[in-house]
Formats: sequence, structure tokens, C-alpha cells
Amino acid sequence: MDIVKVSNIEKKFGDYKAVNDISFNVPQGRIYGLLGPNGAGKTTTIRMITNILYPDKGEIQLFGEKSASKHSDQIGYLPEERGLYKKLKVIDQIAYFGMLKGMSRQAAVESGKLWLKKLDASDWQNKKVQELSKGMQQKVQFIATIVHNPGLLILDEPFSGFDPVNTETLKKIILDKKKEGCTIILSTHIMEQAEQLCDEICLINKGNVVLQGTVRDIKKTYGRDTILMEFDGDDSFLDEFSDLKYINRTENRVEFRINENISSRDIINRANEKTNLIRFELMEPSLHEIFIDVVTKKGY
Repeated sequence: MDIVKVSNIEKKFGDYKAVNDISFNVPQGRIYGLLGPNGAGKTTTIRMITNILYPDKGEIQLFGEKSASKHSDQIGYLPEERGLYKKLKVIDQIAYFGMLKGMSRQAAVESGKLWLKKLDASDWQNKKVQELSKGMQQKVQFIATIVHNPGLLILDEPFSGFDPVNTETLKKIILDKKKEGCTIILSTHIMEQAEQLCDEICLINKGNVVLQGTVRDIKKTYGRDTILMEFDGDDSFLDEFSDLKYINRTENRVEFRINENISSRDIINRANEKTNLIRFELMEPSLHEIFIDVVTKKGY
């Protein structure tokens, strides 16, 4: 069953078209990546899905029905613009958001305490939000989003403000929710995060879909044309190959894409002659590189 079905939606603000004919489906129990740079139209699309905005054209169905308001208690939405009541205690804040989603206060408090414990934050429950660091507030906002155990979780830039340790904790929670059958829409401009978490993706730029499908199929289409090399020694031998498209190049590490005019065997032979070659790996391109390639070719 498709939990979310978006069909040919459009949205304009004055003369500016923020979303142009976007369509995608999200099956139950999948993580769907809504990806693109800042200003691509991701948040506007999410606001239409959550009934904050209405599309000028097209249709959105949630849980098989057109009315999003009927299913608001089944949705957990973490907006990009975080918003907490600064003078409320953490546990009261979480309980309030749970009650807005139809929970009793007791049930919301119990669930909130369990999540605080899971995120190693039990000591904060009686502190006011304004006493917390930005990272701590982010955790509280996430718990408020998930406290009612929603069937559809919509996360707009959820890792913003988190350090690497807390980012990994949040990734694990997202994957655990997927295992439980929760459907997740993940909006991010960081392609690496999407590559790690998403089953399917929709790449958006300037309000237009530029690429969509499963991560696996998209990467297979582009083939294994990216080389990663690590070595000790002078990297000037690379200048002999004029058609290399560099992704990253530093003193002892280089990542680049090749084409049919360049033999990877020639490159590895020269590297062995000129340096102490530590690593040579032929890889698929990252989603980041695929996105740049598609946007460049389509002229968006």
C-alpha cells in the first residue's frame, strides 16, 4: 500500500513556481528521500503533504484518502524551522505535543520519558527548554515529533545541528522505525545521508524533478566509473591524464571519474611507477556526483 501518493502537484508564489509537476509514491515501511539543494522546493512539497499549504494543481493522498486532516494524528512532522516553547519544562513540552496528536497526558509523559531515556536525556526532563544547548533542543524536538508513534514520519533536515555521535544515534532510530513498519519521508540536501538511509529518492532542483527511483537502480545506471586512489609520493603523474574529472584531489588522496578514452590500467601503472600506491578502488559515483551530472546535463 502507498502511504503517500503525490500526483502532478504545482505551487506558485506570485510569479515564482516553487514546485513544478512533481509526482511520487511512498509505499508503507520505506524511507523515501526528497533531495536537492536549499531552495529546490523540498520544504514547499512537504508543507503540501502535511496540509499546511494547498497545491495549485495536482492531488495528494495519504493512507489511501485525499483528506490529510483525517490522518493528522498518524503523522509526525519535524519541520526545518524548529519551534519549542522556551519556558516550558522538557517533559511538559513533549506531553503537550503528544496530546495534540490525541494522546492522554499520562500516555504522552510515559512515552516521552522512554524516549528521553533512549536518547540519554532523562536528566533534562524537568529543565526549561531555554536552559538547553541547541543540540539538546534538537533532541527534544525530535522526541516531540515521534512521541505518539506515528505511522508516517516526515523529517525536514533532521540532522541539522547534531554532532556526529548524535547524528548516528538518530540514523539508527530512523532505521529502527522503518523495521517497525513506519513510513518515512526524509528531506535533506546532504546526499551522503540519503545514500545511507533511503530506499528510493526523488532529486529536485528549482522545483523540478531531475531524477527519481531506487538508490540501487540509479547508481547501477551510472556504472562503476569513479576511482579512489591513496598513495605516498608526488601526485604530478596525474597531470599526464588530461581528461580526468576530479571530485576531490589532495596531496596523497584523489577521487576522479574516467571516460572511455582513459584506461584505468594506465593510471594504476603510472601510480605504481611514481608513488607508493596504498589504495586503488573502482567505485560507482556517489549520489552527490550523479546529481551534479544530471543538473549540468539538463541545464537546470
